[in-house]
Amino acid sequence: MHEGMDAAVIMYPSVLLLLALQVLSSASLHDIDNTIEQRNDATGSPGKSANRSMLTDQPLLSVTKFRQRRPVHSSSFKTTIDTNLEWITFKRSIINTAVSIYNRNFDRTDYVCKYKCDTGFYTPKEGPYCFFARKNRFHRVYPFELLVNRDNFEILEWKDNSSGKVPKNSVSTCPGEQIYVGMNKYGLGNVSTKEKAFYLPWKGKVYTYTSYKVLTTNENIVSQQIDDVRYNIDNTKILHYPPEVMRQTTISNYECQPVVKTSSISKTSEVEHRWDTYSSVAVTVSTSIKIGIPTVFEKKIEISTEVSFAFTQGTTMTESFTDTVSVEVTVPPNQSCVINMLRYKYKVDIPFTGRLRRTYGNGNIRITSITGKYNGIQVGEVRAVVNRCEPLDGSKPCP
Repeated sequence: MHEGMDAAVIMYPSVLLLLALQVLSSASLHDIDNTIEQRNDATGSPGKSANRSMLTDQPLLSVTKFRQRRPVHSSSFKTTIDTNLEWITFKRSIINTAVSIYNRNFDRTDYVCKYKCDTGFYTPKEGPYCFFARKNRFHRVYPFELLVNRDNFEILEWKDNSSGKVPKNSVSTCPGEQIYVGMNKYGLGNVSTKEKAFYLPWKGKVYTYTSYKVLTTNENIVSQQIDDVRYNIDNTKILHYPPEVMRQTTISNYECQPVVKTSSISKTSEVEHRWDTYSSVAVTVSTSIKIGIPTVFEKKIEISTEVSFAFTQGTTMTESFTDTVSVEVTVPPNQSCVINMLRYKYKVDIPFTGRLRRTYGNGNIRITSITGKYNGIQVGEVRAVVNRCEPLDGSKPCP
């Protein structure tokens, strides 16, 4: 240590403080039945210690650190998208998971398409156009969007209804709009709950019906499992917070000779760790996740051995740590020494990918990939800082 420095600093490796887990289809229709078949071609440990010499007026003899884990319950798992259904711009080639029906009347495959918030059908035999009805007028447009069931993950079903009514989990064209994907035995069209009718575009005209089928997603989900989580470490973002004083203690010596005293400082901390997904994780379903926990160690990201958690929405599992620093100090006569316990925190953001396995009530199992981002506040290190000792006020002079 250089002469003139006012403090001795004891480093402590980073460990995880808290774990808060917030868990917080091209379709083919046969004989206009109620199911769609997808067309698919195809951690510090006890015993850590460090020693460092200090200034001659306040020698620090030894520092011992201890960290104790304690499980706690709190938190949730957050998702930002409800299903794997996506509207994708048509680029003159058909994605093999585009949602479709087999139109027996014309012996052809019709695909669900939309223009803005109006839905209709696209079929290769009629050219690169989306045909749809709007306010009883027939329209043919390009470009347009196709409805895609990514990874054939969602189970899609056609359900009967009438007079502008739609069942729960119906597929709409735009958020807040009252237009839904519908069909009857003649083909695809749209259901308007506002107009209380189904509109079918056909041979340049629009036909109106009161009875129809509505496209829905099956939400009879029994369980979900998330695994094979892989972090994109190269795109990690780490924000360093200023150090904060966790605890402070003072050791005083009123004797006329140096005194060796030991002071123990303890502090319990909890820090949030969260995984936000941008994929089809149903938040009301019992879900388990198998995942490694990122930690900051010597300015690098390390991933722990995978651990598994089982939870339902609203259940939180956390892990808190109690840090204890024992400092042995030689205090000069008639002086006092102040010891600070400092904590250095980091905000860590890491993108990740994973696999979601969903089991439905009928025994059907679907698998898809998911993406998301890990967000965490971690303690990178804990330091014991002994400030320069100061004379005691009102102490008696030594002989």
